[in-house]
Amino acid sequence: MLLALLSIAAGFAALIWSADRFVEGAAATARQLGMSPLLIGLTVVALGTSAPEILVSVMAALDDHTGLAAGNAIGSNIANIGLVLAITALIAPLPVKNSLILREIPLLVVVTLLAGACLFDLHLGVSDGLLLLSAMLVTLYLLFRWQKPPLANADQQLAQAEADEIPEMPLPRALGILLIGLVVLIISSRALVWGATEMALMFGVSDLVIGLTVVAVGTSLPELAASIASALKKHHEIALGNVVGSNLFNLLTVLAVPGLISPSSFGPEILMRDYLSMLGFTLLLAAMAWLALRRGGIGRLSGSILFACYSAYYVALYFTI
Repeated sequence: MLLALLSIAAGFAALIWSADRFVEGAAATARQLGMSPLLIGLTVVALGTSAPEILVSVMAALDDHTGLAAGNAIGSNIANIGLVLAITALIAPLPVKNSLILREIPLLVVVTLLAGACLFDLHLGVSDGLLLLSAMLVTLYLLFRWQKPPLANADQQLAQAEADEIPEMPLPRALGILLIGLVVLIISSRALVWGATEMALMFGVSDLVIGLTVVAVGTSLPELAASIASALKKHHEIALGNVVGSNLFNLLTVLAVPGLISPSSFGPEILMRDYLSMLGFTLLLAAMAWLALRRGGIGRLSGSILFACYSAYYVALYFTI
């Protein structure tokens, strides 16, 4: 018990420090390579902060804890919207680009529906894993392709405001800071997950519930820390792009892992309760992003609504386990 508590405390402290370094390095790298901050948030930051979910799912699948692996992917997506995005919006309201609403968020909705099709028969197999990974390659291609066309005037102004906040530093130093931040992010989040999981197991909680709650929240802490740090530094595109990109990677890589390594079946609750909740959060995010064009961004009211829905999901989870 004491070792688990110490692991949680040390992991949390390291997480806060590394998230700040990671965002600083990612933003500077974007500037040096001529990439938009949104693209960095959707790819480098999102994939880097999704690494804990991927590692946890691999280890869980190898140990035949496929419920934990699948719950990790679904629960992390719910936490990314209901917790990460909600808290970030409460701290610093987030402006939304037209391109995000027209392309990346609709892509997330499509990918979420694809994941639902894979889970519809309550079984994740090799074919499901290969389908999700193939969709991942298509998604990466689209994300890079969509950054090439000229931006609209409003998006150009927002992008310029973002660029003005990015620190100036040589590319080798930016990459070094980015790498150090990523490594410490992964290690610290792993320490947090281990400590929290050890405590949860002491109370005899199932691996699916652990994946949906303790592990999902624990592996979403890098997204939370990175998004809050991005928002406070006014790298708004990285903060919002991080959530959207991370959810894409969770469904297309993290959810693919148990199907490829340890194909198995699940109970109906993972589809009727957990997947439908994730779909609901995704559609709510899409609606809020669309409304944000008229209201100036995803603000504190939207953050409060998301957090309230997230709390309601946990209440429902408590009464159905």
